[in-house]
Amino acid sequence: MSGFHLAQFNIARLAAPIDAPQSAEFREALDRINAIAEAAPGFVWRAVGAGFDSETPAQDIDPMILANLSVWESAETLAAFAYRTGHSHFVKHREHWFEPAAAPYQALWWTPVGTIPDRAEAFARLDHMRANGPSPHAFDFATRVPAPDMEPAPMEART
Repeated sequence: MSGFHLAQFNIARLAAPIDAPQSAEFREALDRINAIAEAAPGFVWRAVGAGFDSETPAQDIDPMILANLSVWESAETLAAFAYRTGHSHFVKHREHWFEPAAAPYQALWWTPVGTIPDRAEAFARLDHMRANGPSPHAFDFATRVPAPDMEPAPMEART
């Protein structure tokens, strides 16, 4: 087993304000979808609060931009949640609530177990992906990078 978990960050720009009738289906499903994520096998953590809970936009960026930052045990457990639960409806029909993405909108990266990424790191990883394309620093589902191998302990620490 790897000593790393998968961090994922995605953003989307709403086509209409979160409280608009056009956003109702998405808005009304937020608590249910977050509960599915939190109960999913492999879920580790997700960011909550202003800038992450879709009904409370960040004050320092465009309020039409919604962000999601979470940590999973593996790419497989994240994919199972994203594409094989009630969440998949919102992936398949994202054009109902969100503007088309003009640039990559998701970044994945490996983070040591027990490390929780923050908002600044998440935006920096996405910016890196946008500027440089997929790499071990930031990638997407189409260009998955395997988890790093755990560093072996120094010889003197082994018993």
